[in-house]
Amino acid sequence: MRKISQKFQVPFSYDVYFTESLFKEGNGLLADLIDAKDKSEGVKVLIAIDEGVKATHPELISNITEYIDSHTLNVEMVCPPLVMPGGEKVKNGGLHVEKLLKAINEFGLDRHAYLIGIGGGSFLDMAGFAAAIAHRGVRHIRMPTTVLAQNDAGVGVKNGINQFGKKNFVGSFSPPFAVINDASFLSTLEDRDWRSGITEAIKVALIKDKDFFYQIRKNATALLRRDGKSMASLIYHCAMLHLDHIASGDPFEKGSSRPLDFGHWSAHKLEQLTDYRLRHGEAVAIGIALDSIYSHLTGLLSVSALNEILTLFKELKFNLFVPELLPDYNTSPSANPLFQGLTEFREHLGGQLTIMLLEDIGKGVEVHDIDPEKMNRALLKLKKFEEDLTNAADK
Repeated sequence: MRKISQKFQVPFSYDVYFTESLFKEGNGLLADLIDAKDKSEGVKVLIAIDEGVKATHPELISNITEYIDSHTLNVEMVCPPLVMPGGEKVKNGGLHVEKLLKAINEFGLDRHAYLIGIGGGSFLDMAGFAAAIAHRGVRHIRMPTTVLAQNDAGVGVKNGINQFGKKNFVGSFSPPFAVINDASFLSTLEDRDWRSGITEAIKVALIKDKDFFYQIRKNATALLRRDGKSMASLIYHCAMLHLDHIASGDPFEKGSSRPLDFGHWSAHKLEQLTDYRLRHGEAVAIGIALDSIYSHLTGLLSVSALNEILTLFKELKFNLFVPELLPDYNTSPSANPLFQGLTEFREHLGGQLTIMLLEDIGKGVEVHDIDPEKMNRALLKLKKFEEDLTNAADK
């Protein structure tokens, strides 16, 4: 037998910037990132925009064009920005990835060119995947436009689309060239989207940072009334915790553990079961509440800590129960379609099932087995909690 062993390391680095009014002439951030001063042939740029962002910022395309023209960059914008659907539908199947790949091919972008994606988390997942597989990787600059994308989905290393009815079945781990969080995009968000992104901050606080959880509680009223300073602080702290985890742990998920997906095994399945009626952050709020109750039922989490978690979600006006959590069925609780989410969660990584639960606020613990009967009890308790609050509000 003959054998050649190969082992090497490749360092990855990218910066996450926080700014406002990126495309105003006086803001030189993007110009400094993409200008090819040292290249005689210049660099090509393709820009893709979430149609929801275009609708709420009708001046965006003209602002982009004027910005690039005003900075006299050694840059060629190969075509007017491509406007494409946003939301989860842009990830369902490969149609929109194919459109971006076709544009990259037709306009001759290479590995030194830039694909700039401007949109929410789902849109950036799709655009990032196209950038990752074209020429095995063109430079991708993400410009997240929602709270959830700026503090979570847009700052990490994952890209992907949905296939076979499974979330993110097709995808890649491909770090972006850079991420630019422009706070001005948040001003036009619907209240649902403003609040939805807060759940990812609550998630990372619950498993990693007790002080951050209580900071969110302290600022709950301000966040609910859309105070920009409170939101900027939340986004920055949440993004920092996510980036710290990626750098210190298993960034490409080679093991069986996904700590940053606390509450997500049920959230991903619930999105599918509701035909994506629920925003991702809304489903994650339910998933966190469910796994927190389950943590209490297993003796891990105190009742006082559980009440603080559920109270925060209610202070932020989240609905914590939808009918799809407990459909009518006449067999064992494990027949609940929601529990298929556990199988899909494990299959996505392989290895043994690994679910994050809570020992305390700020302290997560991994388990490798979920009791369907006990989880069903958690579902019933969550339903009763929501019903009791609704009945109290009606009196």
